[in-house]
Amino acid sequence: MKTPFLPRTVVILGLVSFFNDTASEMITPLLPVFLIATLGAGPAVVGLVEGVAEATASLLKLVSGRMADRGWSHKGLVLGGYSVSNLARPLVGLALGWNLVLLLRFLDRVGKGLRTSPRDALITASTDATRLGRAFGFHRALDNAGAMLGPLCAWAILREGVPMAHVFLWSLVPGILVVCLLGFGLKATPARGERKELPPLRWSVLDHRLRGLILAAGGLALANAPEAFLVLWARAQGLRIAWIPLLWAAASAVKAVVAGPSGSLSDRFGRFPVLLLGWSCRILLLLALAWSSSDAHPATVWPFFLAYAASLAATEGAERALIGDFARPKERATAFGLYHMVTGLAALPGALLFGVIWQTLGPVVAFAVNAILSTGAVILLQWQYRR
Repeated sequence: MKTPFLPRTVVILGLVSFFNDTASEMITPLLPVFLIATLGAGPAVVGLVEGVAEATASLLKLVSGRMADRGWSHKGLVLGGYSVSNLARPLVGLALGWNLVLLLRFLDRVGKGLRTSPRDALITASTDATRLGRAFGFHRALDNAGAMLGPLCAWAILREGVPMAHVFLWSLVPGILVVCLLGFGLKATPARGERKELPPLRWSVLDHRLRGLILAAGGLALANAPEAFLVLWARAQGLRIAWIPLLWAAASAVKAVVAGPSGSLSDRFGRFPVLLLGWSCRILLLLALAWSSSDAHPATVWPFFLAYAASLAATEGAERALIGDFARPKERATAFGLYHMVTGLAALPGALLFGVIWQTLGPVVAFAVNAILSTGAVILLQWQYRR
């Protein structure tokens, strides 16, 4: 069954991501402040928590992708993953030390690892190739729209004088909507009667364009400035804690506006040109952040933060659509899992490196180093594109 706009499966999964990110982003922009101001952790611990969380999700994305390709129910994996995340995430509000926050973030990302690859495979399987960029752009747009609503909810709760930790507990409400929408709205995808054996996963048999994208995306993940550190950067420029959720919401609104059209542009003009343009803009913004950190003015916080958010969203749809373009149908979920695994594993040392450089040499050097590493990733993608 198809809607006039996009297949029903894409619409349902987009709505699920909307409510899930509403729950998630009630917490995410406040988490660095909670770790440092409430629990007494340092910037290196923030990098450790974010890096371990993303690396965990990335490893499981490959595992869940292989499971889906072997015949496990795609809906079952997606439902299980979202359920784990939305049970663990609100408990962060009860944490008394950063060790427990690390454990709960780990469980949250376990859920993300279980759901992401089967979900992306469902979107690809239900959409024809000529609208694949549009489908992923639509999904990312709703995802980011939820990420806009979440901080607004957090801001409204904080305005009432509610303690920061209680905001985390309130995230359970949209989390319940996620599980209900999946359980009753997504068409069942029962597991096959017999599990099939997959051939060994060999790097050499992948399409060379797919290999190039995965390597370049991994390099960019290594060089990416975690958004948690952008919150710390904004605080250093004088932004008050009460404004952090609003800034985060505005950034998510920008992502929601940019993600859909950029995905459609990749259908029209090609995936690689959209990726090259978006990644190159990210390098320029990293350099701008390095420059602004040495002699900053509070007025620079909003434009730089929002521009960096736009550069992240501009390539989300094209990257995922490219995986769908070149992955074999029988190994599509595995290909998505491999892509997510490489980028997530690279994020762990990247986040740790960024946090250590920030703590020892300052934010100027941290942003500058990431700009240099990002340039290497763009050069790799250009070389692959010319082939």
